[in-house]
Amino acid sequence: MTPEHLARLQKARAKLMPVALLTQLSDGTQHLFPEDAIPGALAEAAEKVLFEDKAANVTLDGEAWFIQPHNPPLRMIVVGAVHVAQTLAPMAAELGFAVTVIDPRRSFASEDRFGAVTLNHEWPDEAMEALAPDTRTAVVTLTHDPKLDDPALDVALRSKAFYIGALGSRRTHAKRVERLKELGHDDAALARIAAPVGLDIGAITAPEIALSILGQVVARRRGK
Repeated sequence: MTPEHLARLQKARAKLMPVALLTQLSDGTQHLFPEDAIPGALAEAAEKVLFEDKAANVTLDGEAWFIQPHNPPLRMIVVGAVHVAQTLAPMAAELGFAVTVIDPRRSFASEDRFGAVTLNHEWPDEAMEALAPDTRTAVVTLTHDPKLDDPALDVALRSKAFYIGALGSRRTHAKRVERLKELGHDDAALARIAAPVGLDIGAITAPEIALSILGQVVARRRGK
């Protein structure tokens, strides 16, 4: 890798920008996608590598390329240190997510209940603004309390988070939608919220609900 490409790659990673490094195997020519202009078929291959988060060897027009993804870390931001979160956090960590649980209620968001999980005791909107959800971030709100969930959803909807889910019944979500509309969110934005959160697997217990949420997060991430 040339010093120029290394510096550009480090800059992109510092900004949490997903980029792919393309190396032409015949002569070592390199490009950084999407910053550099490259042919359409090669760009499509780079997009696929970033989406799948897995390096690949690609041959196009007789030229062999090695494409390596440099994605920001996967993150999950969970608002509400409730029973579902106690199961969801370690399960998400097993899938490679760096998990942060936000809850200003210290009696809920305690090390005794969450162990080594990163805890944030700021108010949800302040915590979310600082965490700055990106295209590699899933946001899940679990408190049922509008004072906590709504500020977090407001920030999430203004971000590029690839998944936004909110616990609650359809009636609860209908009321939530009206409140978020008052904050300036339109129907297209509100449609990003998975609510009721999780896949419909008949989940009842906290671990089952956590499983349904993770299944939906993975499906959204993989485009299913």
